[in-house]
Amino acid sequence: MAAVKSKGELQVYYQRKVAQGKNRMLILNAVRNKLIHRVYAVVRRKEKYDKNYTPILV
Repeated sequence: MAAVKSKGELQVYYQRKVAQGKNRMLILNAVRNKLIHRVYAVVRRKEKYDKNYTPILV
């Protein structure tokens, strides 16, 4: 809930999906999933979170 209430890209994502008429709980689950994926990526890479990270496609 804090990610949706504070300014940032997850809040913009949430508001965009609400405007599209999506179910709010489904959107919150998607936001939770995005957060879990980000945390896992940071732990796996053993680096600090980089907001502007762009993956290198091989």
